[in-house]
Amino acid sequence: MLLKKRKNRNEKTSRWNIVIHPRITLYVDLLFCLVILPLIIMLVPIDKWFINQPVFVVTLVIYFYLLYFTYRKVNIPSLFMRKKYGYIILVLAVLMLVTELMTHFPLPEKSNIKLPLEFRRHLHSQTVWFFFLIISGFGLAIEVTFELFRQMLARQEMEAEKNRAELAMYKAQINPHFLFNTLNTLYGLVITKSDQTESAFVKFSNILRYMYHNASVEKIDIESEMEYIRQYVELQQLRLNHHTKVIFESRMEQESVKIPPMILITFVENAFKYGTSSSEDCTILIRIIVEDGTLLFRTRNSIMREKEGDSLSIGIENCRKRLRLLYPERFTLITEKDEKKREFRTRLTIQLS
Repeated sequence: MLLKKRKNRNEKTSRWNIVIHPRITLYVDLLFCLVILPLIIMLVPIDKWFINQPVFVVTLVIYFYLLYFTYRKVNIPSLFMRKKYGYIILVLAVLMLVTELMTHFPLPEKSNIKLPLEFRRHLHSQTVWFFFLIISGFGLAIEVTFELFRQMLARQEMEAEKNRAELAMYKAQINPHFLFNTLNTLYGLVITKSDQTESAFVKFSNILRYMYHNASVEKIDIESEMEYIRQYVELQQLRLNHHTKVIFESRMEQESVKIPPMILITFVENAFKYGTSSSEDCTILIRIIVEDGTLLFRTRNSIMREKEGDSLSIGIENCRKRLRLLYPERFTLITEKDEKKREFRTRLTIQLS
């Protein structure tokens, strides 16, 4: 399924490059051929030249258009990026040679223009090279712009692929961690021969089904994610006694809002892992509110056991990285430990829209 979705994204990108990009280049080519080049040609007395030298004028205009499309076809900036300097020198040398040959185009000795023949040849030579420089500059500028545009698109696509790979990696790290702790819960129920064991396995199968179906999904309905968390909370409650009080609150104003799957479960799992006791009174609070396009998520749990080491858990750090990739500059995540009250609190706010 993941490969299929990635293929669909690549096909969309390819369609964009195939349809939109050539349309832009077509507009630029039409602008040059129908507007810019005719205006440049009008800088010289082309009408008088045509009367006296029609063959030269037609040949010159055709050469100008061929020169422009040669630059567009060869794509010198791309060759430069690939370090094909020899090919670039060869192309420029050939174009300059043809241009020099154009300056030696035979001119009629008699003309309506009362100027010496040598001066007319000099004027024609200067005009040909002037047009060569103008068209070369415009053609190269267009190709440089398009090459920068292509490089930018390629960089964005590479960054998107990198982000998708990182998200997949973080999911792969979170799920085994979650499964390991849930299996511990089931094991505890089995060895104590609890009457809730069958119900626990049903809930666990529902959780596994949810994880399997949404492993490659980018976003799901917030209602489905809440139901997933509720099933997990109920599964955990099966192994707890009266010393642990669990408060689960949820409120949704917009059920159609979508969020990344399994983005919240790590914080919930963390609260049960470190905030429960079978011999001391403790409380776990989980609150999820969705309103005005904003997700407000809160957890608070008594600290009944300490984490090993001073670093944050892998699960929380992975979630933070996922959030940075999915909601850059659109989320705040605060985790704090209150030593006096012996509580650990999590506050997460996401701007979903």
